[in-house]
Amino acid sequence: MRTLKWTEHRDLAIRKTCVVGRLEYLDHMTFVRNERPLFTEIFGPLIGLKEEWEEQGATPEELDMSAFRYRCPRVGGLPVATGWMGGTAPLLLEETETVRLTRDAMGRTMKLARGASTLALPLDWPVRNMDDWLKVKPHYGFSEARLAGPWEQAARDHLAADRAISVGIPGGYDEPRQLMGDEAACLAFVEQPALIHDILQTLADTAFRVLERVSAAVPVDILSVHEDMAGRSGPMVGPSAVRAFIAPYYRRVWGMLRDRGARLFEQDSDGNMNPVIETFLEAGVNCMYPMEPAAGMDIVAVRERYGRRLAFFGGIDKHALRGTRADIDAELERKVPPMAATGGCMIALDHRIPNGTPLENYRYYVRRMWEMLEP
Repeated sequence: MRTLKWTEHRDLAIRKTCVVGRLEYLDHMTFVRNERPLFTEIFGPLIGLKEEWEEQGATPEELDMSAFRYRCPRVGGLPVATGWMGGTAPLLLEETETVRLTRDAMGRTMKLARGASTLALPLDWPVRNMDDWLKVKPHYGFSEARLAGPWEQAARDHLAADRAISVGIPGGYDEPRQLMGDEAACLAFVEQPALIHDILQTLADTAFRVLERVSAAVPVDILSVHEDMAGRSGPMVGPSAVRAFIAPYYRRVWGMLRDRGARLFEQDSDGNMNPVIETFLEAGVNCMYPMEPAAGMDIVAVRERYGRRLAFFGGIDKHALRGTRADIDAELERKVPPMAATGGCMIALDHRIPNGTPLENYRYYVRRMWEMLEP
């Protein structure tokens, strides 16, 4: 069994030289102009792949991805808080060669399977009902501490460096899931609607107050939300739940930012989001990623259906890179030309590079991509 050298989430961080400036990126992703295509690596390797590549002769620059040429945007965030604040100090409960158990700020017991993952998963959750929620609700309330960081200076620095300015909000599905777990959260959308409404109203109130202050003082270009609310068979909640619960939250925050000049509302969700794309478009989302083909997210078909209403990044099947060069060619030849021609897309693998991907295949993938983008 191979000994892992890179076991922590930070060990998998990648280095990219991003050369696309603020206005060019925003114009490209909103279909204003399509001068040159965009290409990036979104997430980098899965745990274990760097060891494989090292054995195959990878240079240090290939291991941190800085050896590969991408054409990606300069984007910077602001140190303001819109989600959970406070709680207990993280505590290590148990650590062995295979498992690390901790208690996080929410009071959840978190289990990390060492050598198999770099992200811990909760074993329990703080909220089951309205009474539980009311106990933790103060962690989501507005306070001046949410704006205590040097966000105005950060914004000035981003603009001086020609970076697009991004802010984030908690997910309308993801945050209830963090508080309750997937099963209980899904049931709560049906059986405890008042609870879900109160959670999302609280998120909306706080995010609105924070970002209203921010956007009154500095330009905000991008609103980002993390959901991860779907699997291969579809989303965890359907269009009616999105429309009734999540959309009002989205619209309240996005409407204010859009009116003040924000241009991209991007949503991060794995899995098959096809059943709820239209509903999220109605709520203001205009960019999605990472568009996983294995879950039915075909960027060519999505572009044909939604046209300029929806931008995206990702969409190239990561599993094709574990096949032959012919497999890589077939994937790129079907997807790259229409995306490059229409804009509103940053071409990339649909998630982390899977184990078993030969280093030479990744080299070939990047080389072929540029041969197609710059013939």
